[in-house]
Amino acid sequence: MPLPILALAIASFCIGTTEFVIMGLLPEVAADLGVSIPNAGLLVTGYALGVVVGAPIIAIATASMPRKPVLVGLAMLFVIGNLFCAIAPNYWMLMVARVFTAFGHGAFFGIGSVVAANLVPRHKRASAIALLFAGLTLANILGVPAGTALGEVYGWRSTFFAVALIGVAAVIAIAMLVPAAKQSHKAASILDEVRVLGKLQVWLAMLISALASGSLFAVFTYIKPILTDVTGLPASNVTWVLLLFGAGITLGNIMGGRLADWKLMPTVIGSLLALAVVYIVFVQISTNEIAAVPGVFLWGVIFFIAIPPLQMRVVETAGDAPNLAATLNQSAFNVGNAAGAWIGGVALTIGVSYQNLPFVASFLAVIGLGVAVWSLLLDRRAHRQRAVAEEGQNLSLEPLAGI
Repeated sequence: MPLPILALAIASFCIGTTEFVIMGLLPEVAADLGVSIPNAGLLVTGYALGVVVGAPIIAIATASMPRKPVLVGLAMLFVIGNLFCAIAPNYWMLMVARVFTAFGHGAFFGIGSVVAANLVPRHKRASAIALLFAGLTLANILGVPAGTALGEVYGWRSTFFAVALIGVAAVIAIAMLVPAAKQSHKAASILDEVRVLGKLQVWLAMLISALASGSLFAVFTYIKPILTDVTGLPASNVTWVLLLFGAGITLGNIMGGRLADWKLMPTVIGSLLALAVVYIVFVQISTNEIAAVPGVFLWGVIFFIAIPPLQMRVVETAGDAPNLAATLNQSAFNVGNAAGAWIGGVALTIGVSYQNLPFVASFLAVIGLGVAVWSLLLDRRAHRQRAVAEEGQNLSLEPLAGI
């Protein structure tokens, strides 16, 4: 993979750490700013809403701009946003800084995935997108634990200063290594980008992304009480299990990229089917520590196998104007995150036990599977229609061949 994609992965690592490290710092943030831990937890929600709202705004505003300066600017936004987080004098200023920082999240991954795909041959495009997302997965294994440890020793503000420093490295790497886009064809206009949203296949791809992400967060949001109350793990061991999950999603990310380069939609369909099965199996093994811990790892692997092909699917269905659609797919993932957590909470409220919660996630994965199969069938029907039309055109030209 070209060095420019590694530069994008560094920024991805910075962004992933920014998003998730706050979860490990909630007690310190709450104590320092004089708010409750549940109120501090809204900083996570605020970031997610910033991604959902900011992604289309940034994508539309930058649609006609060269891609490299946009990526540099988005990386700089994360540097500035993390600095504001580090010096925020109170809770509400920290919330504003988090939302401001999140505005660049969806646009970076959306535009970055398009740039990464265009830097490699067509048969390696999904692997290039997977490498971009590798920074995000490594953030869960390295960035979040390291940032949490740093914040516990030197204060939570030191973590945001450190992330800002990583962001500076990302800005420099992108500026030096990512090439300017070749102007071999006219860049897509804002109207072209918006017009893509009229394609059914684009919306189906984003719906699959939201359902897959929703299935994850319907369970993952409540993974700590599941592991402690159902599996019987000590609370101190949950962190290590979550690190194992992070290792799983990193491996799944690599596998997903390679499988999608081989067969894109079959990879999406196969991973969703496997995910639905894993949730059902996890219900059975969650009471057994020896089986549940490897089950969490396998869950991470299979879930993230679907992510690179889903992003690639949006880019492909969007055609020559993929930036807005690819960016909106990041919003779809975050809508799924929020909806999945809410659905899981509703299920628990009406009496579903922690052990049976994966059944809810499996149901969401099955719906996503159905949408993916429908999308593939529509593709095949469109292909047959084009083949028939081309054959008819060739037949109509045959009498002219002897003239």
